[in-house]
Amino acid sequence: MASDRLALIIGASRGIGYATALRLAQDGFDVAATCRGDTARLDGLRAQVEALGRTFLPVSLDVTDRAESIRVITELFADKPPFAVVYNAGISRDDLFAWMTSAEWDDVIRTGLDGFYNCVQPLVQPLISAKKGRIIVISSASGQVGRPGQVNYSAAKAGLIGAVKALAGELGRRNILVNAVAPGVIDTEMTRDLDMTKILPLIPLGRKGAPEEVASVVSFLAGPYSEYITGQVIGVNGGLVC
Repeated sequence: MASDRLALIIGASRGIGYATALRLAQDGFDVAATCRGDTARLDGLRAQVEALGRTFLPVSLDVTDRAESIRVITELFADKPPFAVVYNAGISRDDLFAWMTSAEWDDVIRTGLDGFYNCVQPLVQPLISAKKGRIIVISSASGQVGRPGQVNYSAAKAGLIGAVKALAGELGRRNILVNAVAPGVIDTEMTRDLDMTKILPLIPLGRKGAPEEVASVVSFLAGPYSEYITGQVIGVNGGLVC
C-alpha cells in the first residue's frame, strides 16, 4: 500500500465507518479498516473495496486496550503512516446521569475518547515525519450541544471536538489537517430504536441522514479541495444543530 493513498478507518464494520471506507476507496484510496474482534465482520466491506481495484487491510483492534492499540498501530504504520486517519469508534450507553452506572460512563469514555488517544497518538510522529496527512474525527451533534440522557456520550464527543481544535493548532505547520465531522441523527444501528415521532419535528429537513452523507464530508476533508480547512467541526445534521 502506498502511504500517500492509504486511508485508515478506525471502526469500519458498519454504519458511518463502513460507508466512509467504501467512499474513500471510490476516491482512489487503499483502505485499512479496523473492527473489534473477528475481522470476518469486514469481509463484505473487503469485497466491495477490492471490486473497486483498491487494496484492503483488515485489522482487529480493541481501541480501549491502550497497550494493544499502540502495538498494532505502531507495527503497521510507524514507517508508512496513512495519509488519511478517520477515527470513528464510539458506543452509546444512554441513561439519565442520576442513574448512570460507572460501567456506562467508563465504557463510553474509554471507547469514544480514550480510544482516540490510543489509536491516533502513535501516528502523530510518523505523520510529522511524512510532512502531510489528514486526521478526521467523527464526533456528534451531541458533543456540540449536549443531550439529556447522554451525559457520557456528549462528554466523549465534546472531548473529541476539543482535542481536534487543539491538535489542529499543533500540527498545522506540519501540513497535517485535523477536523471533526459531527453527525446528527443518522440511519445506523445506533438510532434504529429511537422514537422518531418525537425527534423528526426537531430536524428542519424532517428525516434521518444516511451514512453516505457523512462519508461524503469525510471524502471532502480527505481530498484536494480542503487544504485550507483545519480545526473545524462540520455538522451533518439536517439543521438539528445550527
